[in-house]
Formats: sequence, structure tokens, C-alpha cells
Amino acid sequence: MTRFEFIVDGPPVSQQARKRSKGNSIQDWKTTVRQEAEKYWSSEQKTATGLVMLQITYFYDSDKMDVDNTVKPIQDAIKGLAYIDDKQVSDLLVRKRNLSGNFKVENMTSTLTEGFARRNEFLHIVVIDAPDQEVLT
Repeated sequence: MTRFEFIVDGPPVSQQARKRSKGNSIQDWKTTVRQEAEKYWSSEQKTATGLVMLQITYFYDSDKMDVDNTVKPIQDAIKGLAYIDDKQVSDLLVRKRNLSGNFKVENMTSTLTEGFARRNEFLHIVVIDAPDQEVLT
């Protein structure tokens, strides 16, 4: 069973960032994501070889980003670590939630608790086995 989760301080850098000359570059962001992922990777974990689901939640203070622009750089950054190739990602769940909003967290993990304890914007990224490909819900 595949399960790998980690957090990265935000805000994320958009896929559109390569078009800008100022600020964080997309490559810097990918490097940051990869370095943070490696901090959470354990020697007991194995790189997924089958289909996976990628879950990304951006906990923000000031909402300035479209969720669809956050995915590709993160996928690229963890390729070769969490999974062999991003073609293995068959399912995506991408969300953004306001840190000062009211929400209930089910299945709180120690990693997610760590993210909230930082009291800053952050991304919670989870890679799990893909759901049954023959069942749509």
C-alpha cells in the first residue's frame, strides 16, 4: 500500500511563474518541493510503480492562486521519488482552504498537525494508491 505525505511552506509558485521575470522561479519552487519531500521520505518507503492518486491541499492566508496552476510543478518535483513517472497519476484532488476559516479535519495525521503548528501558509501533499479504475463515484 502506497502512502506518502509531506508539507511544504507556501504559497506555491504557479506553473505560470516561468512567464514572469521577478519572484520565485518555477525551478526554484520544484527544488523546494523536492527537498521537503525528501525530508519526509523514509528508507522503508518504496517508490510507487502502479497508479496513484495525488492529493494537494493549499492552506492559505491570502488567496491569490488558482488551484489548477499548482499541480504540475509539484508532480514534476516528486517524480522519481514518490512514483516513477507522473503518468502514473490517474487521480487528482486539489483544494485550497483558508487557514482562518471554519473547517473540520478528519483523519488528522502528525504531518498535517505539523503544518498547522507552523502557523503559516502551507501545502499538504499526499500520494496514495489510486482508487479502483473500474469504479466511478
